[in-house]
Amino acid sequence: MKKLLVMMLVTLPMILIKLNAQEMSLHDFKVKDINGDEFDFSSLKGKKVLIVNTASECGLTPQYETLEEVFQEYGGEDFTIIGFPANNFGAQEPGSNAEIKSFCSKNYGVTFTMMSKISVKGEDIHPLYQWLTSKEQNGVEDAPVTWNFQKFMIDQNGDYEGMVSPKESPACDEIINWIEGR
Repeated sequence: MKKLLVMMLVTLPMILIKLNAQEMSLHDFKVKDINGDEFDFSSLKGKKVLIVNTASECGLTPQYETLEEVFQEYGGEDFTIIGFPANNFGAQEPGSNAEIKSFCSKNYGVTFTMMSKISVKGEDIHPLYQWLTSKEQNGVEDAPVTWNFQKFMIDQNGDYEGMVSPKESPACDEIINWIEGR
């Protein structure tokens, strides 16, 4: 009986953390888009979402082109991409929202949704990125952002499914198989 009680006391907090994490989803968040308008993620119910922290002056910046190609091929009723400019790594996203929007459009023809610049790590981390990067909140894994262009996969119900490292192409097998449901 004592062993059972000890086991329950040890596992109950882990179960409660998992339950609390599952209560939150992407659909619980609201952010500002790149134009400063409120964007409610609940509007994406039923879509898979690839979230990417971006930067205009990074060696990985050409991933914008591949992100746009993936969006053009798969974007629509069942899938979308959301970009979050962030200046957390080497000051590689110094511009204003207007400058970032112009850069993305002019240089890469970006048509997927871009949000206002936020912080993706550190003391001022945005609440959405707290959820994306913390197992305690997303219920799946700790996935701290290590560099620009880290990719997060969110399912149709707004639940966290996984992360793909910054250096991996947005068109890598893991992401394409996930989009296609393989």
